[in-house]
Amino acid sequence: MDSLVTLVIMLAPAVGAVLILLTPEDRKFQIRMTAALCTLISLLLTIYAVITYDKSVGGYQFDFNIVWIPAWGINFHVAMDGISLCMNLLTSFTIFTGVFVSWFIETRTKEFYFLLLTLVTGVFGVFSSLNIFFFYFCYEMAVIPMYLLIGYWGSGNKEYATMKLTLYLTLGAVIALIGLLSLFYTNARITGVYSYEISVWQQMTPNLNAGYQKLVFPVLLLGFGFIVPMWPFHTWSPGGHAAAPSAVSMLHAGVLMKLGAYAILRLGINILPAGAAFWLPVVAIVCVANILYGGFVAMAQKDMKFIIGYSSSSHMGYVLLGLSCLNVLGLNGAVFLMFAHGIMTALTFALIGFFYDQTHTRMTYDLGGMSRQIPFIGVCFTMAAMASSGLPGFANFVSELLIFFAAFQKYPVQAICAVFGIVVTATYLLRAVRAAFFGEMNPKWEKIHDANTFVQRLPYVILIMVLLFFGFFPHILLNVINVGVGELLGRVNPFLQL
Repeated sequence: MDSLVTLVIMLAPAVGAVLILLTPEDRKFQIRMTAALCTLISLLLTIYAVITYDKSVGGYQFDFNIVWIPAWGINFHVAMDGISLCMNLLTSFTIFTGVFVSWFIETRTKEFYFLLLTLVTGVFGVFSSLNIFFFYFCYEMAVIPMYLLIGYWGSGNKEYATMKLTLYLTLGAVIALIGLLSLFYTNARITGVYSYEISVWQQMTPNLNAGYQKLVFPVLLLGFGFIVPMWPFHTWSPGGHAAAPSAVSMLHAGVLMKLGAYAILRLGINILPAGAAFWLPVVAIVCVANILYGGFVAMAQKDMKFIIGYSSSSHMGYVLLGLSCLNVLGLNGAVFLMFAHGIMTALTFALIGFFYDQTHTRMTYDLGGMSRQIPFIGVCFTMAAMASSGLPGFANFVSELLIFFAAFQKYPVQAICAVFGIVVTATYLLRAVRAAFFGEMNPKWEKIHDANTFVQRLPYVILIMVLLFFGFFPHILLNVINVGVGELLGRVNPFLQL
């Protein structure tokens, strides 16, 4: 029965999307409940998988494999290790709460939820696929719905933001595809077998000379780096955040940006370790630009979504720094930060969406004193800002601390810059909190209302509780992540200095 867990986690949203497609447009409550129930199934099963994952055995568990085209090694093969479990848990929490954040969307509700569930099916597929063919298919499946979701339900300069996002991510995907096809044909030449299975490609690693790895790794790094987003290819991201509706911003910042870092870890470092060892010191320098440039630009923004958008680019620099360390602390910290940052940004964008729906502005100079009218939202936003600033007690603190410890051992200069980045983060977030929720209240906001109903408060409470729970008990998730990281490093360490 456990062999079906990964399959059901991935396909529950897909089934929900089909059911929604068959539901009449005027039955909006039924559409919303279908989305909520299907994403709840994925969430509960992911929690079950984290709890029951056998850390003493490790490896990929909850395995489901169907041979599709044996001549080309194309199988529908899904399973989860410690790293995949963490990413699927992040995705489950984000989409479940995103459904409730979108509960009051009235315009083409059916199409909105259909695309939202299709997108998240692709995300689950990326984090669960052990066959590169379906990995790439799901990667594209996760990106394409963004065009329609932002282009139709977005706000502001959505046409420009959508087109820019699509062009950047398509270019990155094509570049990554070149690297993947090179690995596919190289594996066929070495082994005489056509296969897209990751396990087969891993066996090829000892036969790959260092020159080839140094040539192909930057192709994968660049291709998947677009969606991280890695500086200087980050400019599509803040505009996409700003234009997207709340639930799409949650998935965009909380989950989609993690696909690139996950692919670099799972495919780049895992299969091309010598190439990773050669190029990641360069990434350790580039990620400082992510951290500091993103932070300083966020400090100059007046639009709340742009502040959090550039902040997200900045924080993904910490993830890249953790990956660059190529040690247990760094990789554990990077994966855990992907989870913590994803939950935090999902919370922040959901809160911004709540007051934007009433005020129709996100400009800090238009807001002010809103905590008098919406105290619950004010408290939640302040807690999100504290989490993003690395306050002890939140999951972000633990993950960033692991990355700092790892970076000080290997890249002390970059580590010092990263610590300074935390100061920058605290500066612009506290300024944003003060500008929006404290001080003299703008008389225009005297009639806005707080989140008072169960449906309105549920997503914020869930996300905050997740941040606090794993902030106080990080070992619960870190022990699972560590199994996956330890196995990956145990496999690639002998080849790091080829």
